[in-house]
Amino acid sequence: MASIWRYILAGLGLAALVVGVLTVVYLTAPHSPQGPDTSRSKKTANGLFVASFEPERGVTRQGELQSWLLTLKTAAGAPVEGAAITVSGGMPQHNHGLPTSPQATDYLGEGRYRIDGVKFTMGGWWQLRFAVSAAAGSDSVVFNIVL
Repeated sequence: MASIWRYILAGLGLAALVVGVLTVVYLTAPHSPQGPDTSRSKKTANGLFVASFEPERGVTRQGELQSWLLTLKTAAGAPVEGAAITVSGGMPQHNHGLPTSPQATDYLGEGRYRIDGVKFTMGGWWQLRFAVSAAAGSDSVVFNIVL
């Protein structure tokens, strides 16, 4: 009878050791990120501007040409007028660019610019990169869109 208890205690000790090792491995292992930053408002790379980006009709649509609005403000909060904006992007995980060539087509006032020609042909992680040149200087910002 005493030998059975020895085996039970040894088994419990071994189980506790395995749980302890697995806990240490889990707590010290690098965890994968939750996904790309999908915020719609952020500072530009060098902090010259604050940029906000949203679909003009309020909904992101797959497979359709659509217009988006890019709002630019200085770090102090003043609207950025007369900016030259170039747009690029693509799908980082698929290693390809955009299927269209979006462009800033209209200045709508109060730092808002219409970006026409945006099209997302498939679900997944997309990036739109904006290079901005204005009186305050040149800067860039990247927005992530996940469909």
